[in-house]
Amino acid sequence: MIVTKNLESKFARIGARLKLGDLNSRTTSRRLASGIPFSLDIQSDRRGEFFEVIDRYGTLAEVEVLDVQPTDRHLLLMVRDGGEKYKFLCGHDERHWFVAAVPESAPVGTVHSAKEALKPQEVKTVQARLGLSSRSGNRRKNAAFRRQGEWFFVPALDLKVDPRLVLRDEPITRGNSGKPHWTDYCYRIGGQTVYVCRRYPNGVDVSTYQRLLNEDQAAKNWGWQTMVRDASVYVHGRIRHADHKTIVLHE
Repeated sequence: MIVTKNLESKFARIGARLKLGDLNSRTTSRRLASGIPFSLDIQSDRRGEFFEVIDRYGTLAEVEVLDVQPTDRHLLLMVRDGGEKYKFLCGHDERHWFVAAVPESAPVGTVHSAKEALKPQEVKTVQARLGLSSRSGNRRKNAAFRRQGEWFFVPALDLKVDPRLVLRDEPITRGNSGKPHWTDYCYRIGGQTVYVCRRYPNGVDVSTYQRLLNEDQAAKNWGWQTMVRDASVYVHGRIRHADHKTIVLHE
């Protein structure tokens, strides 16, 4: 791995630590099992959290920082692997450090452009319609959305809700085994009913659920929950998450 000069010092400018990981570490084999040639992740030790880069095959040509924003505590990192380039937004959001892979199709070179590339198209559309400035668009709360971590909540002022279908204290999740966001009130339209448990965090459809119960008598004790996938979801009131400050949605 060829690391550009002063890489660690650039992470230090945003108050972070960087380590080049050890292939023999106990967590490496799990995180690199997919065959990806490198890993960029958040780890922790006695001093707290740090960024870790692991080069699986020793073939990465370059790891460099393209942009640093110390006040914002964010930087844009690029990793070259042969002819491929991978870009990551690294930063601090409220309570923890994070890494977010920037879409490969996005021609970004700054922290600001990386943040814009990570926004859903629906959010960008609302921003454009309202004519938000770049500064306003980077705030967690503005006329277009409220942000909590990687989630953007866009006002739906004309929504008509059937009170009988509103759920209380309902979790919402991306289905990636991450911690759920908990909502005071949740209203769903459409989608597919799925059954979720620890063994199947992304859920299975009704037919698969019934087959599992028929094949394994112990399956009924796996702690199943009924959830809905790919629905249109509207929430109201407090939105709570273990890693983020609670926000309140009045619309």
